[in-house]
Amino acid sequence: MIAGACTTTRSSGGDSGGGSGPIKIGLVTKTESNPYFVKLRESAKAAAQAKGAELIALAGKFDGDNEGQVSAIENLVQQRVKGILITPSNSAGVLGAIKEAQNQGIVVIALDTATEPADAVAATYATDNEKAGELLGQYTKARLGPKPPQIVAMDLDPSASVGIQRHNGFLKGMGLPLNTPAIIGSALTQGDQTKAQQAMENLLGRTADKVNVVYNINEPAARGAYQALKSRGLQSKVFVAAIDGGCQGVQDVKDGKFVATVMQFPKKMAEGGVNAVVTYAQNGTKPSGFIDTGATLITDKPVPGMESQDSTWGAQNCWG
Repeated sequence: MIAGACTTTRSSGGDSGGGSGPIKIGLVTKTESNPYFVKLRESAKAAAQAKGAELIALAGKFDGDNEGQVSAIENLVQQRVKGILITPSNSAGVLGAIKEAQNQGIVVIALDTATEPADAVAATYATDNEKAGELLGQYTKARLGPKPPQIVAMDLDPSASVGIQRHNGFLKGMGLPLNTPAIIGSALTQGDQTKAQQAMENLLGRTADKVNVVYNINEPAARGAYQALKSRGLQSKVFVAAIDGGCQGVQDVKDGKFVATVMQFPKKMAEGGVNAVVTYAQNGTKPSGFIDTGATLITDKPVPGMESQDSTWGAQNCWG
């Protein structure tokens, strides 16, 4: 059975099963509504249209919905797609379904989030998430100066590799060990604004007089954390730092809500994945390895020795 939040986006009609009609490409994202995955889906649809292919887009109900993603993969196999692009919520939870798809001659490519092991799919088009976290940590450390960091972490999910990589990268950039006592509070947000705001409100009950940095897995979580800080009059005393680089996140940097964000490029991921499936369908050539689609620090208060772009550049290139 297909997850309730699954959606289908078609760029053209027809049946690719026996070689007639357009090439069918499946896309499975973690959620349907997260703006980042909306952009990924829109970009994949546009890339498929440009190639005369058909995109079938499905999604889990929430970040971490492995059962929904497995159902989506099984559905796409039944629809006889030539390739599946997936942003795995928890790679261990979908490896079996990925293997079954590959046994049917379907090329499977990861977008945004690598599988574990990475070679469970043909290739991965993604941000180097640890590097993105490291950039954010280095910048935040520079802005803090001599002040000891007192960090609240708005994390993703303990089973999600992207969340682990960004969190660990951030601490590396801050020059802190993984088990650092500098983290005075943390919460699992599933990258959701409402969950992050509620969690931050709860954490401020014991950290309000200490916290000076809030690390966020993504921009929706950062917006939730910011709202909680604002309700306590703390927004000007705390550095709110995020990763995503969406247009709204760039505006949040411009407005002074976020000290910085790290921009990803989901359009590049989607285009690379779609083009790779089309090539595979045409001549059997598979992509391979990790293709880094880049990460750029966005801030209006640059620090010496760190490359960054301002919010004007960010608004022109957000999620490009």
